[in-house]
Amino acid sequence: MASATDQLNRPLGVLRLSLTARCNLACPYCLPDGVEPPGLLTLAQRLAVIEAAVTLGAHSLRLTGGEPLLHGGLEELIAAVQALRARAPGSPGLREIALTSNGTLLSPERARALRGAGLDRITLSLDGTTGAAVARMAGVGNGDALLAKVLAAIEHARAAGFDPGRGALKLNAVIQRGANDDQLLPLAALARERGLELRLIEFMDVGNRNGWRPEAVLSAAAMVERIRARWPLEPLGRSAHGTASRWRYSDREPDGGGVLAVVASVSAPFCGDCNRLRVTADGIAYTCLFAAPGSGLDLRPWLQPDSPADAVSRVIAGLWSRRSDRWSEERQEAWAHGTPPAPAGAPAHAEMAYLGG
Repeated sequence: MASATDQLNRPLGVLRLSLTARCNLACPYCLPDGVEPPGLLTLAQRLAVIEAAVTLGAHSLRLTGGEPLLHGGLEELIAAVQALRARAPGSPGLREIALTSNGTLLSPERARALRGAGLDRITLSLDGTTGAAVARMAGVGNGDALLAKVLAAIEHARAAGFDPGRGALKLNAVIQRGANDDQLLPLAALARERGLELRLIEFMDVGNRNGWRPEAVLSAAAMVERIRARWPLEPLGRSAHGTASRWRYSDREPDGGGVLAVVASVSAPFCGDCNRLRVTADGIAYTCLFAAPGSGLDLRPWLQPDSPADAVSRVIAGLWSRRSDRWSEERQEAWAHGTPPAPAGAPAHAEMAYLGG
């Protein structure tokens, strides 16, 4: 089947597959409710979805949650997906299998198991460098213990072969004005010290429980300026279909001091070349992170044992061909004209923990 493109000629390139809506933290910008949706996909169904997406041009698989380390079949899934690898540079197939985790459950044994199963890259989340900041942003107590676990997880991942110099180990941080923006420089210092790429993410209006308001957004440009005032930065740009604009510390060797990246989903949206398909743990496909609840397509009717082999490929191709989402750009255009980004009474967004972030 030919590669899929949408109404704006955007190709399907990345499948973000959620494995669970459960999480062991309660980060206020996400606020999972701890409830697993009914009818979770089986291993065979997940593999069918991944194979269908690859058939349609997806080259990257990103495993998410909730917290994906809570999923007991994680390593089995990663190992099974190896059969879909691209056989040569530029050929169809998966070129990358990545995982996003809060890191608190990543033991040395689990890190080695993930690497051994064939995971290419792991991104860990850390929103502060002090116990107080970590507890505040994780929504749970004992921030000192959580901080220690994540810092240890970085080293467990590195020891297992996830090399930050090759982009196989990165650090995510969601920055919210008035909540943890005082952690910008300490987080940058920590990432520089450990040679990690630090990805700073704007506080986004995903879901209905996180109390989002525009005033709480610290723009990516403001984050860069704060850090540039402390260390010299050289722009590396944003790759095609990428989410982050990247910067190099010019006082360090290219491979010696980490990289700064910023994800400006609110202030400088990149809908124009977004190539991501999201599938929830219970098999609902969404074509936008800012989608309304109930707007996704349930893939399970095409994932039954008696379904034709190409059924799910065809239904995903149809969904993608109808796609015209550009919510963040439309919101920005509405703000520029002094109007709300959506009419009063419009459906709210689906929850981040359900969509997989």
